[in-house]
Amino acid sequence: MSELIPSATVVLLRDTPNGMKVLLLRRNSDIAYGGSWVFPGGRIEPHEFKAAGNDSLHAAKLAVVRETGEEAGITLTEPDLVYFSHWVTPVIRPKRFSTWFFLAPVTGKAVQIDGGEIHDFEWHTPVKALEALREGKIELRPPTFVTLTQLKPFTVVADALAHFSAREPLLIQPNVVKTADAIVYLYNGDAGHACQNPELPGPRHRLLQKPAGDWEYVFEL
Repeated sequence: MSELIPSATVVLLRDTPNGMKVLLLRRNSDIAYGGSWVFPGGRIEPHEFKAAGNDSLHAAKLAVVRETGEEAGITLTEPDLVYFSHWVTPVIRPKRFSTWFFLAPVTGKAVQIDGGEIHDFEWHTPVKALEALREGKIELRPPTFVTLTQLKPFTVVADALAHFSAREPLLIQPNVVKTADAIVYLYNGDAGHACQNPELPGPRHRLLQKPAGDWEYVFEL
């Protein structure tokens, strides 16, 4: 089992006349997850753990503030951040991350990408981003897809922040199972998560990847 790489990412939210939009960055195709559209973020550096007194959550906030400035030219402060979720890459992957996800509000839309790791950016409503995925216009990783799906009901930034500030952050370490109908990512809280049995009756928290490539997120706890 590969060692987990600590990292952090932030979903930047802004209000627009067309509803709440999120910032997506397109990664350089020559690096890990190249070509995918992602949220700003990256590895937590050793000096950030040191500055945080080895408090992982605090270190993650320091990292995401730094990375957002480097990748998007947007300045955040720690009080801006709402802890949203924590993802651990499945054990079947050769390179694994332990990633803290945050939400943060921003005003305006001025973005400055670095042209190195990041090659493009777009502001999308969660609905439009998911439509673009279905139409094959953009590529998303499962945590990004799930995050956008969770944000889909919200059209106002303040409402999204209030809702997720009051909710316990989701802790997700997928167990991946292949069935005749789909690849099933079993998430924490799903009845079949621990035993890796998607047929076990009970609560559902999972992502289904159909043969055609379509995804379906099920959250029924």
